[in-house]
Amino acid sequence: MTHTVDPVSAELEERPVLVVDFGAQYAQLIARRVREANVYSEIVPHSMPVEKMMARNPAAFVLTGGPSSVYEEGAPSLDPALLETGVPVFGICYGFQSMAQALGGTVARTGLREYGATDATLADGGASFLSGTPVMQNVWMSHGDSVTEAPAGFEVLATTERTPVAAFVNEERKLGGVQWHPEVRHSSFGQQALESFLFNVAGLEQTWTTGNVIEEQVERIREQVGDAQVICALSGGVDSSVAAALVHEAVGDQLTCFFIDHGLLREGEREQVERDYAETMGIRVVTIDESERFLGALAGLTDPELKRKAIGREFIRSFEDAQRKLIAELGGQGEDIKFLVQGTLYPDVVESGGGEGTANIKSHHNVGGLPEDLNFDLVEPLRTLFKDEVRAIGRRLGVPEKIVARQPFPGPGLGIRVIGEVTRENLEVLRAADAIARAELTRAGLDEEVWQMPVVLLSQVRSVGVQGDGRTYGHPIVLRPVSSEDAMTADWSRLPYDLLARISNRITNEVQEVNRVVLDVTSKPPGTIEWE
Repeated sequence: MTHTVDPVSAELEERPVLVVDFGAQYAQLIARRVREANVYSEIVPHSMPVEKMMARNPAAFVLTGGPSSVYEEGAPSLDPALLETGVPVFGICYGFQSMAQALGGTVARTGLREYGATDATLADGGASFLSGTPVMQNVWMSHGDSVTEAPAGFEVLATTERTPVAAFVNEERKLGGVQWHPEVRHSSFGQQALESFLFNVAGLEQTWTTGNVIEEQVERIREQVGDAQVICALSGGVDSSVAAALVHEAVGDQLTCFFIDHGLLREGEREQVERDYAETMGIRVVTIDESERFLGALAGLTDPELKRKAIGREFIRSFEDAQRKLIAELGGQGEDIKFLVQGTLYPDVVESGGGEGTANIKSHHNVGGLPEDLNFDLVEPLRTLFKDEVRAIGRRLGVPEKIVARQPFPGPGLGIRVIGEVTRENLEVLRAADAIARAELTRAGLDEEVWQMPVVLLSQVRSVGVQGDGRTYGHPIVLRPVSSEDAMTADWSRLPYDLLARISNRITNEVQEVNRVVLDVTSKPPGTIEWE
């Protein structure tokens, strides 16, 4: 059985803002915006009973948007009891309409839809949580139904040409909301409106800071681990590096990091970890070459989920072997080595279906890919954090900037960037192409502007080409540069054409097996950042 520890709990007196998800595309973004206001937030499904929500001692609720109409049969419904708890509630889009309907207002199918940039006009020059923002402002809409009559006792704060009630509030009951999406940057004063509701209407305080997170986690890790030895699954990426630094801050030399070379690393990665992390941080790091184990487990597998689960399983088996070696090294005194540190983040949990009612998009090797007979208790100090929060904590703990600022790289490594069977030959092709793409991106000075640039080998696909006046039949390479804030949503990065041309020319000239380079211009959603 596994046991995980959440970064913040009621024991630490952190009252969360619960983001109640009605199927919104931007639920995770809303949670991030609340945290940007230095208020802790968590996402829960709309189907969670109100009693269970209240058991978390919430400071406020935020009701998200959603793709449904409040009139549709089977549409997500809002339990009116949530609005009678006395806890402040802020509704967004579908959540705003659900509030209006539950409170006796009128939501109508007007046939006047609003999508995208829309001009909103504030009533009486702006009041309540819209006070201090322009009377005319640009907001981002995405709705077909509209609130045509506010509930009794509510003040209408804003209108648009097609929406007579675009925002309302009842300050006495601390209930309010907006028809638009304040969480997206396209709503010019969206963050200001959200923060004004949280602080001025709901009366919350700014208690969520990186300093507090570190203090709380150190306390929880010490409580969980005691005097026991701890091992960490170090990959050299941002997540595991910061998780290791946080645990080291808590228990010092009780921590031993194992860097497993699974044969799925990029060029020069092993040396970088040993040089840039181990030597700088003063943390014991033991490198183990397990490439034969992993490649053997991946032989013949082409299904993405099976590959992820195989990699997750072999990671654990590798650490169980490492555990036994460490026990022997300690002369049998380390039989209590039962804690394994992992750099699992909140997006990993959410996308693996671990966000209480959320859909399973993919099995993260730290979450959905773990074997059932795991003999470790997991220490996951970053489990409810977003990437930008992790970077901030890493900098505060002194993790080298070249690691903190590093572009994300998946734990399964190149194993999920080879579409098809993972073989040594395919890995060599992908490793060479990836090294060229990364070098050119760095040379162009765009490392910090691009969130991540997966390079993908379509090993099951061949295309006709012409190289050296002869016909070739080689593999395509896909470039997937994306821009994002937290990996929950992303857009493809508009790289300069001359840079793309240079990457393509070098790959097709220098990597013999490749005769075509293509660019992935899909946003997330509908696509994911990684192909598998």
